[in-house]
Amino acid sequence: MKEARSVGVVAIIVKDRKSATRVNEITTEFGDVIIGRMGLPYHERNLNIITLMVDASTDVIGSLTGKLGQIENVTVKSTLAKI
Repeated sequence: MKEARSVGVVAIIVKDRKSATRVNEITTEFGDVIIGRMGLPYHERNLNIITLMVDASTDVIGSLTGKLGQIENVTVKSTLAKI
């Protein structure tokens, strides 16, 4: 049976630039499921906002968001659509 995959968006808010290194390490680890990435610095609020477009099983996306969510000063939310 073919594994169910979802397409979705993962929003990451980095509140401390020191945390960005670990965010980048994890996104590199999951690079095979990331189909697009956009990052914007929000200087007025001293934040960095990253959006990932992903295509993977819900288990893999959950692993990605779980690892990102464990990083101090990082907030992660995702929304998925089963295809």
